[in-house]
Amino acid sequence: MKVYKFGGASVRNADGVRNLHKIIAEEQNLFIIVSAMGKTTNALERVFDGVRRADRDYALEQIAELRSAHAEIIDDLWHTSTHLERVDAFFTELETLVNETVYQPADAELLYDRIVAYGELVSTTIISEYLNKAGTQNRWIDMRQCMLTELRHKDAAVDLEASAKALKEELKKYGENIFIGQGFIGGAPDGTTTTLGREGSDYSAAVVANILDAESMAVWKDVDGVLNADPKIFPDAVQIVELNYLDTIELAYSGAQIIHPKTIKPLQNKNIPLYVRPFGDKRKPGTVIRNMSAPVDVPILIMKKDQVLMTIRSRDFSFVLEEKFASIFSLLEQYRVKVNLVHNSAVNLSLCVDNTWHIDEAIEALREAGFDVMKAADMELLTIRGYNDELWQKYAVGRRVFVRQSTQATVRIVRKKE
Repeated sequence: MKVYKFGGASVRNADGVRNLHKIIAEEQNLFIIVSAMGKTTNALERVFDGVRRADRDYALEQIAELRSAHAEIIDDLWHTSTHLERVDAFFTELETLVNETVYQPADAELLYDRIVAYGELVSTTIISEYLNKAGTQNRWIDMRQCMLTELRHKDAAVDLEASAKALKEELKKYGENIFIGQGFIGGAPDGTTTTLGREGSDYSAAVVANILDAESMAVWKDVDGVLNADPKIFPDAVQIVELNYLDTIELAYSGAQIIHPKTIKPLQNKNIPLYVRPFGDKRKPGTVIRNMSAPVDVPILIMKKDQVLMTIRSRDFSFVLEEKFASIFSLLEQYRVKVNLVHNSAVNLSLCVDNTWHIDEAIEALREAGFDVMKAADMELLTIRGYNDELWQKYAVGRRVFVRQSTQATVRIVRKKE
């Protein structure tokens, strides 16, 4: 069994779906994980925002636009005006959810997951039915029944043992050997829909690969492979031919977008190679990530945007010791604030964190716990692995650098967005 994962950019239109078919047409024993099409998740987040603001008309307008956009893709694929019954049913469910929901802040994450999950449910339905029409027989799998998670919304952890049992039992029911499942979504013990965090589809595919003892996993992207930097930010980015698991985990933790941070561990545990391959030309080898690899001989630059720098100090000017750390990080976990960099002195603790929904609530809770907290917004976190004086001069000198951390191989800079 192989596992293929296709991201939203790869299947954003009918041509993308047809290209997916070309890639998998000669395959057997394949499990395909697919994301929502194009910018669908962003649109569904606007639906959620409309419900949150009690602007039902706005939310329904967003759904109508999504329904129309997906209908255009279906008509293009079938070369005629076509209605897919299950797609229509999903959009009707979503409209009913919007019409019947009275927003409660305590249910924000639960509601978010219920709404955004429809992106993957719709995309996989369209792709599965199109592949069947095109002669590639496959079975659509509802991953809410097979990717079982903890009872936590918007960033749930997978229960690997329970998921393995559920997925294997589900696949035994069918005669097909090609399966289509949703990335990013799962199901909690209480039956509610969960999500695995943004870009969690890579993780979904890795978990499936682990459960099924896959010979390999491939992530199909709109780039030739893993690059040493985001070409949208750093135009002179170049491809890296191979990486090892540990380097990839470090890069993902620093913010590299090519692979989700949680993806590598399920693959490493079973020594499953991960290929990052170009969706536009399957003949190109892409990048392979495995246990052993040649050393990377180019600098790697990773930019995390939309960051906040929090500087925390005890009001009594006591040292920042272990018990203080425990109190601070416990509160941050409670409010789901993700820490990307830690820097401390005798009395100050500086944290570079993602700018999330609950950050102001977390800051208020820290203040109530006896800490003074300073907040600097509009920050960026730049990580340069294999840095040199030229790169330091280019990306740090003359900029408003708030924090610099460096080792022999890596420098991390928290700087003000320009």
